[in-house]
Amino acid sequence: MSKELLNALDALETEKGIKKEVIIDALEQALVSAYKKNYGQAQNVKVTFDARRGDIKVFAVKEVVNEVLDSCLEVSLSDALEINRAYEVGDTIDFEVTPRDFGRIAAQTAKQVIMQRVREEERQMIYNQYSRYENEIMTGEVERRDSRYVYVNLGNVEAVLSKRDQVPGEVYNSHDRIKVYVYKVVDPNENQNAEQNEEEGKKKRRNRGPQVYVSRSHPDLLKRMFENEVPEIFDGTVEIKSIAREAGDRAKIAVFSDQEGIDPIGTCVGPRGERVKAIVEELNGEKMDIVEWSEDPSEYIKAALKPAEILEVRFDREDEHACTVVVPDTQLSLAIGKRGQNARLAAHLTGYKIDIKSESNMEELDRQSEEEPEENFELPETEDVETEDAISIEDIEADNE
Repeated sequence: MSKELLNALDALETEKGIKKEVIIDALEQALVSAYKKNYGQAQNVKVTFDARRGDIKVFAVKEVVNEVLDSCLEVSLSDALEINRAYEVGDTIDFEVTPRDFGRIAAQTAKQVIMQRVREEERQMIYNQYSRYENEIMTGEVERRDSRYVYVNLGNVEAVLSKRDQVPGEVYNSHDRIKVYVYKVVDPNENQNAEQNEEEGKKKRRNRGPQVYVSRSHPDLLKRMFENEVPEIFDGTVEIKSIAREAGDRAKIAVFSDQEGIDPIGTCVGPRGERVKAIVEELNGEKMDIVEWSEDPSEYIKAALKPAEILEVRFDREDEHACTVVVPDTQLSLAIGKRGQNARLAAHLTGYKIDIKSESNMEELDRQSEEEPEENFELPETEDVETEDAISIEDIEADNE
């Protein structure tokens, strides 16, 4: 067995990259447990493996004491001196206790340890490989699906595409090749702990490897696609400032370039629309609105609400990122969009809460506001008012105006 074991360790180190010392250390620990289990010995034991000859030996470790209270753990000073005159109280001595049939147990244990270590190393290698692709796009092949996931083969690992990460209306058939966004790769050890703690009372499940989570609906999938299709985005000439997306239906992308002579929208669309067309085809016809980002919130909001014409943007509560947008009466439904989609995406893109009013409605509200009677303000006594809460005549007049 020793020669076969040494050959197996050498092969693992060459083919799998698993260091021999790592397996030997795990093997020695496993053999200690196997010895205690099979021979009912509770004393301190250690197992050594000769990496040159392949010999396995078991030793009982005993402490040198003046008076022996437990013969399994201790040896008297007089007995120790018979072995070596240099021993003193407090030293430890290794006594070989290798059973005659221990070779059979060692062979079984070695096989289990090597298989387990190989599985662990393969899992870790796969994790190291795919963790580098986190937040990136990969192309995979649909293998199968169940009530919870669509399983996508990415090469050495099977990724999962949950229902919330799927695009409504898309059908994923076996052997379909799709582009997916890798948004999370779970470490094998973390995944195992999560599975073990998922439900008390159930049998602990063994981890089958790193778990890779992918998405087709994530906004960053769109970002990575534009980076792949538009070299100017990849090299930083054009920057994607924000993305709002309702997967499978419509998306808005805000782009910007600080270089003169660069049209960020035209750059993303490409000659005859080829660049954006490739992305739309990959996403099965999802509509794309590409708008230019602006430092001026008013201009940015107007651009975000395209194709509707905007007459005015009023920032009623600017600190709360809220505004009222005035549009021509004929443009109201276009600005709001089907089921409110255009307004919803614009709000998400800009980060503002947008209230859309028609021109006639806004004029009526302004007229009502002007016709309201002036309120009479009663100034409080100066001594009863805190400095920070005091109201000035100028403030009141400004409010009335």
